[in-house]
Amino acid sequence: MTEISNETRSVIVEREIPFPPEKIWRALTQPHLIADWLMKNDFVPVVDRRFKLSADWGSVDCQVLEIEPNKTLSYTWAAYDLESIVTWTLTPTGAGTQLRMEQSGFRPDQRQAYGGAKSGWQQFFAKLEQVLTRIE
Repeated sequence: MTEISNETRSVIVEREIPFPPEKIWRALTQPHLIADWLMKNDFVPVVDRRFKLSADWGSVDCQVLEIEPNKTLSYTWAAYDLESIVTWTLTPTGAGTQLRMEQSGFRPDQRQAYGGAKSGWQQFFAKLEQVLTRIE
């Protein structure tokens, strides 16, 4: 029998967005655009680079794990006892891009963080789509 306490959960958001991967990539990796839809930051798209996301409620310590331009971006997400990994995957489609975000690593005792991430990422995606409509 598997011990439930050892299992972690993920928050996954997937959407088909009517923009090419290159445009979405810019919104995921350019600090001024990240600030418009996610949080203030000092992001630099370099593997192993540490960066911080900052909001009114506090900050998130991150480190870039993987970068494959216009395809994959992965970084750690550490805040308030939550050690997780955020992975973005961009897949071209006939109508634009299938954008998938997975935040993995939520322990069973982190129900509040898991619930917050589920609702928070929906809001972030909505803001991201607004940013994408106004950038060239």
